[in-house]
Amino acid sequence: MNINESAENYLETILILSKSLPVVRSVDVATELGFKKSSVSIAMKNLREKEYITVTDAGYIYLTDAGKEIAEMIYERHVLFTTWLVSLGVDETTASADACKMEHAISQESFEAIKKNISNFIRT
Repeated sequence: MNINESAENYLETILILSKSLPVVRSVDVATELGFKKSSVSIAMKNLREKEYITVTDAGYIYLTDAGKEIAEMIYERHVLFTTWLVSLGVDETTASADACKMEHAISQESFEAIKKNISNFIRT
């Protein structure tokens, strides 16, 4: 699974939005991330070409199985790192921003080891 950080962020954002919206559109992603619609449109085209998302004629974005797998992996990392940092006394805004950086840089092996060891200390 060779995907860049930007694509991971887009997939994670689509996943998060799909939990609260009946349908996700490019404008929703742009609003959530604070990006221009044109930038998001280019990113959606790239994600579509790599078969991480599908886009209907009405502009509704859906994660494919491959896209959902990546999005859920990144989201799990984000939630765990944010929760862990908050439990260490880091304010939530800083913890979330730092978790966003950490979630992309760590290997799956290291993440699993950390998850196993810190799960005893935090309540998610």
